[in-house]
Amino acid sequence: MDSITWIGLIAGTLTTISFFPQFLKTLKTRSTKDISLEMFLLFCTGLILWIIYGVFLQNLPVIMTNVATFILAFPILVLKLKYK
Repeated sequence: MDSITWIGLIAGTLTTISFFPQFLKTLKTRSTKDISLEMFLLFCTGLILWIIYGVFLQNLPVIMTNVATFILAFPILVLKLKYK
């Protein structure tokens, strides 16, 4: 892998990890009152589009990091709808 690919993987990993504390807090407290429904709807939609974009470009960092972020962000969206 070249250095640009590594930069993409590291950037995506850091972005993905940033959602983990919110995911754990939401699971633990069952509270989503301070989370914007509109923001998470737009964010999850954007992640799906990034994944599609990455697939068409065959860009592994874009695909992997956005799939991982979606795996953390989508359950927060589901919990937001559930605990609304």
